[in-house]
Amino acid sequence: MILYFASDLVWATRIKATAEDLGLPCRPVRNPDMLAQRLADSAPVALILDLETEEAGLELLRTLRADPAGGRLRVLAFAPHVKKDLMQQARDAGADEVITRGAFDHNLVDILVRLAASA
Repeated sequence: MILYFASDLVWATRIKATAEDLGLPCRPVRNPDMLAQRLADSAPVALILDLETEEAGLELLRTLRADPAGGRLRVLAFAPHVKKDLMQQARDAGADEVITRGAFDHNLVDILVRLAASA
């Protein structure tokens, strides 16, 4: 299962719909408590993190990396190319991969397949 934390309904819908089209289980997380619940009740392999969520997303990433169960999750974060500082903060907080929003948009299918295969 792939988890995702998105800044708006457009990204959330796109991620979920693409995953469904590929037959991949994908569920949202909206806060650290929901993340803890997903870690406890399922076997997620990855988290997609939209950095447009700014501090909320970084806090979610920090919470994930502080949780022993969250250490196994692969984290892919994305942000607009002009948000270089935010992208670096995500790397520093433990994201495995940080890419531009354009690259994420263009390669969403490949990204989901790759993340699902990382199990």
